[in-house]
Amino acid sequence: MKLGVCWYPEQWPEELWASDVARMTALGLSFVRIGEFAWSRIEPEPGRFEWAWLDRAIDLAHAAGLEVVIGTPTATPPKWLLDAHPEILPKGRDGQVRGFGSRRHYCFSSDVYLAQAKRITQAVADRFGRHPAIVAWQTDNEYGCHDTVVSTSDAAKAGFRRWLAGEYGEVAALNAAWGLSFWAQDYRSFDEVDAPFGTVTESHPAHRLAWQRYSSAMVERFNAAQVAILREASPARDILHNFMGLFTEFDHYAVGRQLDVATWDSYPIGFLGQGPFSAADKARYLRTGHPDLTAFHHSLYRSCGNGRWWVIEQQPGPVNWAAWNPAPAKGAVELWGWEAVAHGAERMSWFRWRQAPTGQEAMHAGLNRPDNQPAAAWPEVEALGKGLASLGNLPERGRADVALVFDYDSVWAVESQPQGRDESVLATAMAWHTAARRLGLSVDVVPPDADLSAYRLILLPAQVFLSPTAGARLANIGATLVAGARTGSKTRHFAIPDGLPPDGLRQLIDIRVARVESLPPGIRLPAGNGGQVTGWMEDVQPGPAVETRLALDDGRPLWLAEGRAHYLAGQVDDGLLRRVLADAATAAGLAPRDLGPDVRVERRGTLNFLFNYGPEPVPVDQALLIGHNPVPPAGVAIWKDPAA
Repeated sequence: MKLGVCWYPEQWPEELWASDVARMTALGLSFVRIGEFAWSRIEPEPGRFEWAWLDRAIDLAHAAGLEVVIGTPTATPPKWLLDAHPEILPKGRDGQVRGFGSRRHYCFSSDVYLAQAKRITQAVADRFGRHPAIVAWQTDNEYGCHDTVVSTSDAAKAGFRRWLAGEYGEVAALNAAWGLSFWAQDYRSFDEVDAPFGTVTESHPAHRLAWQRYSSAMVERFNAAQVAILREASPARDILHNFMGLFTEFDHYAVGRQLDVATWDSYPIGFLGQGPFSAADKARYLRTGHPDLTAFHHSLYRSCGNGRWWVIEQQPGPVNWAAWNPAPAKGAVELWGWEAVAHGAERMSWFRWRQAPTGQEAMHAGLNRPDNQPAAAWPEVEALGKGLASLGNLPERGRADVALVFDYDSVWAVESQPQGRDESVLATAMAWHTAARRLGLSVDVVPPDADLSAYRLILLPAQVFLSPTAGARLANIGATLVAGARTGSKTRHFAIPDGLPPDGLRQLIDIRVARVESLPPGIRLPAGNGGQVTGWMEDVQPGPAVETRLALDDGRPLWLAEGRAHYLAGQVDDGLLRRVLADAATAAGLAPRDLGPDVRVERRGTLNFLFNYGPEPVPVDQALLIGHNPVPPAGVAIWKDPAA
């Protein structure tokens, strides 16, 4: 794995640049990421380009032996462009214009901005596309950050109407598919369809889902335009985008299919406070991040990149953007690096080289302090580099034991009509991922159309859309399967399926969901052996061949099984979820074992990695290549299979 850093030479006096690149190479870094916020410095006035400073920075990095990942600067259109074309600004769900003064101030639906984005991308690509230092291009920066996927601008409304016409052909088909006779919402033409926001009470859920699908398609369109330019002007370089954590506003798989590499911005402590974790977990993992949060995203973005993925921004210390911003524990920065290694990352770079003294991110730590002295992360980055060098060539990661299907469309479906205010497909998927990893199982997070034939255990935490065709594909695989509540609960056009849910899944398990209920926080439905249901429960009618493995105390079936297929009719507590997954994993020929709350293991070929997220040392009965025994808090242990 190559190590690098995010470098912003335009933000610092040029007399620092030479020492910057010299110190980077001395630290063991091999690449820099630059340029993604530099539009106003590249083109300070319309049509007048100033390339000399960027030429010098790239040449300086190249002379020092550093590779360069360069970004298209479209996340920050300059003020002069906004003054000339105010129509490119996005509007929020409330209809208010979101203006200049921060970043991401553009609407994905704007054809005017798309043309400007293509123009600056072409200019940068023509200038640097064949420079020998350039190894990769990053399109834009963090699509959708700051709630910017959904816009209600005039361009978005017009684009949505065209998109609906392409989806449905005739407005009568839309009226029928959405069931718009309800509340007399029928449309006479697509031109009558507005944004599904600002209504007296809730707008139609199929309308909201369609708007989200359209908005995601606009992100795909925007990215594809840049990719086409970069492929032509800069052949044989990787093209990537930096996705985010805990973010589901567009289909990352679809954008990933346009790229060579999926990258993401990893902030384990920053994301902890925003994640679906208990107050106790947020306190316990305050300085390391949750044991499974980073791993979930590593696996997700490995799938988005078809196996190729990087961490392009890694947290080096306190950040600036969370509600509260604790410092990492000693060892945590190195631990996060090794976790990326274990999951097969090709590269990792830290954000950023030097902490800025001004601006919105002035409180965000870097590898250097604002006075240019090494920050607390420096020795841990140095240790990671030396450890990687000592291991030499690393084996391939290989396929995991378990496939966990995660679907953005299902996320949007539940958000469109949650039925319980705190319902979340992302939270459910992460809980199932945690349960499997705590059992010592390795997990791949995969899209619904992934090839699942080589997996022994498949998890469907909340696959809202599961057609009969998809169900038949699962039935023919032969793997053990565990599906959760809401699986197969809607058709693509957001109707309850004919014959009741779970649509598609009935080919594997003969059940019907007759009724559902959602429960407010604090309400528990007891089941046998101390298990509990929280949040969501379904009344299921099982067929004669279906076994009820566990029922609620009131008699309603909770855990049902038929052959290789298992169904959980409610959202269950962590202990019961582990019990169900352990049973299914054992039936699938795997060997689950409870590792406890703090320890996680990963396997990469013949190498084994143990990560200690807890507050106490953990003994290891192995001869270690990397680490100390016992493994300290925020520590890592690496060993090779004894037979290897």
